[in-house]
Amino acid sequence: MGLEDRRDQEPDVYQPAEDSQLLADTATDRLTGDELVLEVGTGSGYVAGRIADETAARVIASDLNPHAVRQARAANVETVRADLVAPFRDGVFDAVAFNPPYLPTDPENEWDDWMEHALSGGEDGRAVIDPFLETVGRVLAPDGVVYLLVSSLTGVDAVVERAGEEGFSAVAVADESFPFETLTVLELLP
Repeated sequence: MGLEDRRDQEPDVYQPAEDSQLLADTATDRLTGDELVLEVGTGSGYVAGRIADETAARVIASDLNPHAVRQARAANVETVRADLVAPFRDGVFDAVAFNPPYLPTDPENEWDDWMEHALSGGEDGRAVIDPFLETVGRVLAPDGVVYLLVSSLTGVDAVVERAGEEGFSAVAVADESFPFETLTVLELLP
């Protein structure tokens, strides 16, 4: 499914954009092909679908949003309704990819629907990133890797510091600048 492919879209699902493309490009370039990969917060299924189509990896996608699960499944992505990594077994994934909700949002301006859940990262942009970093290590295989997309709006250095507190080393492996933000894919290693 390309960025231009807008058929069968759910209105309550985050659709692929520049951040999705950057994460998909980075993951497909860096994966060797036979991994078991989890994409957290799959939305439309675009990133998981690209990884599955362009590598030999088996990809499982998850999303809390039931509309996203439905759309990703319609795109032939193996999808589970899940909150972050909660239902998955310990130590099974060779790689985890995540394009989290990262836009800093004033609590007084939140609109409490599925699109907000896909976009809003809370006051500092890290309301979902921090719990993800706390739990993702549990599902990683011993030599596993995490590809985490972050925005300059959320404070990349703060995310790197938090990843370090959770036992990860972090290195920026891709970035793309826009007039209002820079998107960075961090590669996290335990």
